[in-house]
Amino acid sequence: MEQVREIFRRSFPRLAGYADRLPSLLRQPVRHGYRSALLVAEGALGRVDAFALVMHFDEINAVFLDFIATRPGLRGGGVGGALYEAVREFAGELGAAGLYMEVQPDDAQRTPEAAQLDEARRRVRFYEQYGARVVENEAYSAPVGDPPTCALLLFDGLGRTEPLGRAEARQAVERILSRRFAQVVDPRYVRRVVEAFRDDPVPLRPARLSAPRAGPRPVNGRALGAAFTLTCSPKHEIHHLRERGYFERPVRIGAIRETLDPTGLFAVVPPRPHGEKPLLAVHDPAFVHFLQTVCLRLRSQRPIYPDTFPIRRPDRRPKELPVQAGYYCLDTGTPLYPNAYMAARAAVDTTLTAADEIMGGRRLAYAVCRPPGHHAGKRFYGGFCYFNNAAIAAHYLGRETRVAILDVDFHHGNGTQDVFYDRGDVLTVSVHGHPDYAYPYFSGFTHETGEGDGLGRNRNFPLAPQADDSTYLAAFDRARDVVGRFAPDVLVVSLGFDILKGDPTGTFPLRPRVLRAMGRRLMELRRPLLIVQEGGYNLRNIRRGCAEFFTGCAEGT
Repeated sequence: MEQVREIFRRSFPRLAGYADRLPSLLRQPVRHGYRSALLVAEGALGRVDAFALVMHFDEINAVFLDFIATRPGLRGGGVGGALYEAVREFAGELGAAGLYMEVQPDDAQRTPEAAQLDEARRRVRFYEQYGARVVENEAYSAPVGDPPTCALLLFDGLGRTEPLGRAEARQAVERILSRRFAQVVDPRYVRRVVEAFRDDPVPLRPARLSAPRAGPRPVNGRALGAAFTLTCSPKHEIHHLRERGYFERPVRIGAIRETLDPTGLFAVVPPRPHGEKPLLAVHDPAFVHFLQTVCLRLRSQRPIYPDTFPIRRPDRRPKELPVQAGYYCLDTGTPLYPNAYMAARAAVDTTLTAADEIMGGRRLAYAVCRPPGHHAGKRFYGGFCYFNNAAIAAHYLGRETRVAILDVDFHHGNGTQDVFYDRGDVLTVSVHGHPDYAYPYFSGFTHETGEGDGLGRNRNFPLAPQADDSTYLAAFDRARDVVGRFAPDVLVVSLGFDILKGDPTGTFPLRPRVLRAMGRRLMELRRPLLIVQEGGYNLRNIRRGCAEFFTGCAEGT
């Protein structure tokens, strides 16, 4: 970052102060109204030789190239061309329909200073070589600001053959001016520029400074980098109970990684520690302390299963720690043993690292975590879950963004509902097996819509045991519509492959293609997705399910 700032200040001395904003642009995309990405070209010994700062307006599939510069004094080697090719590839991977950029006008009337005019013509010539053309809009290139400045707008269609439509251009220019240049232009100016696009398609100036090409220049793909990230902690392997009927096994994660690693869809990001604060922001400290203490004090490797479940009274807890398990636990299927707490903490760090990737501007981040979490509430655990990974991530993201959680595991996310039931800041939606027939039995009914500040912020879509593909997708679409109306900045998805036919804990006869449709439709919401792994215990279903789901996500970008 310091090298980029150095190049920036030397290349754009009049805008040197903007270099200080770069970390904020990259770390807080929601605050700025667009996602920024910094591409760098590294030379020998890791020295940064060039950089490009791009802005992605996700909702209209457009990218704006804000700055591109090479290290002063660096000439030859094609660094600038390689970097611009990378920008075009990056825009293509984002699904952008066009790449926009500004340059100083290349005519002497508006750029009278000889050196600046020469630089402007060099830049226009450079972009024209790649098929970019000046957009003909006199209102856009009119002087604005104090002191007044003017610029040409260029458009690169990224190899497409369709002309630039008027509606498309108006949307893109409105976003660029009102968000990127809000401190320079006022709404009247923006409206005047947008309304100046009258022709459809929008006229583009023919190439003047470079030899014209026969047709648009295609994007050259060079495996610039994966658009999705995957985070997984090796510590999940310490959570291994070799007991009959305990389906939540390490081999589940192995099946996911073996399936997804060869696809090239994901960049693998190792988990980072986040401390105890995010955990305690969601779970009751006494509950967290109990799990930590009892797991660390257990001397026997034999797990402890609770067998007594009293009606909970805050003033009546047994004195012996192991016996308190029934006070905090939901069922007899979630044991306590020495490694449970450490594995659960690692799962939380895995999910929070994926959340950091989302806040950094990733389109999709997948937290491949175990043990799962959506059955863990503020003061209870159960259903193979100890801490609620999705809820912790949602609260963590909610400090700066508007968040919704969509749970598509076969079982109702009762823990997630418990965490947010009386809160209005996070929407929770779940599609699941009807609690009349499916675990956890006592929650997940349609009338549970929240209370207090959370009234109306919880929605359940329970389904009959044999709900088929069409029935399930119809409910999923209704749930997705609820999320869409809430308009979150980020969507957290609790993903369970136990909705597929043949899972030992589920009853739906769904085929893997359902997950492909779900992935595609979620991406079409045009919101960053944090995918948190929950259930799914049939290895064949896990392999087929994750392949179909993330193929659908890739198709929906």
